[in-house]
Amino acid sequence: MGVIKTKKILTDEKKEITISKALLEKAYRLMHTAMNMAMTYEENKAICSKYVHSTSRGHEAIQLAAGLSLMSHDFAAPYYRDESILLGIGMQPYELMLQLMAKKDDPFSGGRTYYGHPSLKREGFPTIPHQSSATGMQAIPATGMAHGIHYLESQNLLKGEGNPVVLCSLGDGSVTEGEVSEAFQMAVLHKLPIVYLIQDNDWGISATGAEMRAMDAYDFVSGFTGMERMRVDGSDFVDSYEGLQKAFNYVRENRAPILVHAKVPLLGHHTSGVRKEWYRGDYDEHLKNDPIPRLRKELKRRGWKEAQLVKIEDEALAFVQAEYARAINADDPDITTFMDHEFAPTPITEEKGQRKPRGAEKVVMVDAALHAVDDILKTHPESLFYGQDVGGTLGGVFREAATLAQKYGDDRIFNTPIQEAYIIGSTAGMSAIGAKAIVEIQFADYIWPGINQLVEELSKSCYLSKGQFPIQSLIRVPIGAYGGGGPYHSGSIESTLLNIRGIKVVYPSNAADMKGLMKAAFHDPNPVVMLEHKGLYWSKVPGTEGAKTFEPDSDYIIPLGKSRIDQEATEEAIENGESCVVITYGMGVYWTRAASEAFKGQVEILDLRTLNPIDWEGIIESVKKHNKALVLTEEPLLNSFAESLAGRISQECFQILDAPVMTYGAANLPAIPLNVDLEKQMLPTAEKVKGVLSQLLNY
Repeated sequence: MGVIKTKKILTDEKKEITISKALLEKAYRLMHTAMNMAMTYEENKAICSKYVHSTSRGHEAIQLAAGLSLMSHDFAAPYYRDESILLGIGMQPYELMLQLMAKKDDPFSGGRTYYGHPSLKREGFPTIPHQSSATGMQAIPATGMAHGIHYLESQNLLKGEGNPVVLCSLGDGSVTEGEVSEAFQMAVLHKLPIVYLIQDNDWGISATGAEMRAMDAYDFVSGFTGMERMRVDGSDFVDSYEGLQKAFNYVRENRAPILVHAKVPLLGHHTSGVRKEWYRGDYDEHLKNDPIPRLRKELKRRGWKEAQLVKIEDEALAFVQAEYARAINADDPDITTFMDHEFAPTPITEEKGQRKPRGAEKVVMVDAALHAVDDILKTHPESLFYGQDVGGTLGGVFREAATLAQKYGDDRIFNTPIQEAYIIGSTAGMSAIGAKAIVEIQFADYIWPGINQLVEELSKSCYLSKGQFPIQSLIRVPIGAYGGGGPYHSGSIESTLLNIRGIKVVYPSNAADMKGLMKAAFHDPNPVVMLEHKGLYWSKVPGTEGAKTFEPDSDYIIPLGKSRIDQEATEEAIENGESCVVITYGMGVYWTRAASEAFKGQVEILDLRTLNPIDWEGIIESVKKHNKALVLTEEPLLNSFAESLAGRISQECFQILDAPVMTYGAANLPAIPLNVDLEKQMLPTAEKVKGVLSQLLNY
C-alpha cells in the first residue's frame, strides 16, 4: 500500500487495521457471488444480454473493500461496473438481476435504466443518488454531495449520526475528463469530505491507458494541493480493505478529500456488447491477478481448510442460480406507468400572498429577485447561493446578489471558479444531501459547459430513479440582448433548454412575476432554470418601464405553468373579429405593448411566464377568443420554440383559426453582432412587430 504524506495519516498508518475472520469469509463469499453472477449472465447471454451490461469481474476485491467500508449514513456515487460495491453494502443478487432484465420490481428504476446504475434510498444502507452512464460525470454530483455535507455541517444542520463521507468511484480513464478536474478543484478548495476511488484496469473500451493518458490518476492529482493520495493493490482484498479503512478514517476525522488509486485486472468484457475476444491480447496477463484465487490463498494461509472454502464456493453458486431462477420469472413493468415520474409533484399549486400590498413601492426586476432570494435565505437555513462573482463585495455583475454575502456569510454566499459544469451539476449532490442550492450562470451564452450535467444528471434523475431522487435546483441565468452586449453576452437559449425533458424553464417579464416565480422555483422539487432578461433588470431600456412594478409581499408566490394576460383587447374588437393575441414572454411583452399602440384595443398580450410547463389551456383559451395569433420571440426564429408552439396551435386549433398562426423573432444568425445598429437589424423591435401585427389583423 502506498503512503500518504500528511502527519495525520502517518499517525493513522501506525494504527492496526484488523480484519476479522467473519469479514474475510464474507468477502470471499461475495467474491464468488459476483463471479457466479458474471458467469451466469454469460452462460445465459441470449437472455441476459438483451440489455447491455457490465460486471465487476476482476474488480471484486477493491469494490468489496469499498462496499464493506461504507456506513449507512454515508453517500456513494458508483460507476457502471460497481456491482460488487452494491453486493458489499448488502444488495442481493436477485435485486441486481431485476435491473439486469429491466423488471418491474427493479428497486432502483423499475426497469428504466441499465444494470449497475443504482438509485438507493433505503433505511440502513448508504444513500446512492441516481447518476448517468456518462464517463466521469459522477465526479461533480458526488463532490456536490460532499459540498452539501460541508455546508450543512457549517450551519449545524446535519441530521443523523457520525461524520458522513462520500465515495466517488471512477475508472482511471475518466480522470482525463475536464469535469473531473473541476470536481477535484472544488474538493480541495473547500476541503470536502470525499474519497475518490480510482479503479485502473488500463482499458477504456478498446483504448489502452498508454493511448489515453500521459499519467495515471495518482500522479495527475499531485497537482491539486490539499488532495491526499494513496495507492493500493486493487486485486488484493486485504491491502484494499486496509487502505480504504485508512482513507475513510482520514476523511471522517479531517473532513478533507483523498484519492485512492487501485490497480485491477479486467477479467470480463468491457460490456456485454463489446466482448473481450474482439480486442484483448492481454487477458492471460490480467488473469494472473485474479483477486479470487489471491484471497483464497490468503484464507488458507490464515487457517481455512479446503473443505470450508469449497463449501463457501458451492453455496455461493447455488445461491446465484436460485436468485437467477427467481429473477427470470419476475414480472415485467406495467407499460401504463411509462409516463410516471417525469417530475416530482410541487407543493406550489396556487397563487398566494399579495401582488400589490398596501403601501408597496415600485421596484425594478433585479431588486425583486434580490429580495426574493433574501427572503428565502432568511427563512430556509438549508439554502445557499453560489456562482461566479455573486459573493464577496461585488454581489453579481448585475448587483443581483448585492449585500447577501455580508448578511449571510461566505459559507452560504460564495464565488465559484469559472466552472459552469460544477455550478450546475453540484446542485444534484446538494439536493441529495438536503441542501437547497440557488446558483447562477453569469450569462446565458456561457451555459454550454454545464449542459452535460443539466441533461445527463439533473433532467433524468427523477424519471430514472422512479421518483426517489428528484433534484431541487434553482439555476439563475441572465439572458437576452440590449445595447451592444455583443456575441457572448446577448444570446437567447430557451429553445435548447426546452428540448431537455425533465427540467422546468421560467421567464418572467416584470418585477412582481420575478419575485413570485422565484419563490415557486425554489420550492419546486425539480430542476428549474430561471431566465432573467438583462434588458429588463433595471427598466433602463426605452419602453420597458412597465417591468418595474409594485413589490409584492414576502408571502407572494405564483405557481409555475400559469400564464398571465398582460394586456386585454376590447370586447368590441373581439366581437367584430378585429382582434388578435400575441403569445410571448420577456422582452416580447414590451415590443408588443409599444407596437399595439397603433391598434388600440385590438391586441391581447399573453405573457407565458413559464415556458415549461406551459399553460396550454390559457393559450387555447386566448386563441379561441381571437382566432388570430402571433408567437413572438427574441430568439432566431428558424427551428425555435416559437415555431414549435405555433405549429402545435395550428394543429390543435385549425378549425377556429381565421389566419395562419404567425411567428416572429430574430434573424437566423449564429451570434448577435456587437455594433448596436447591427444588433438592432438582427433583433425584433416594436416597429417590426407593428408590421407583423398589421399583416395579421388585416389577413
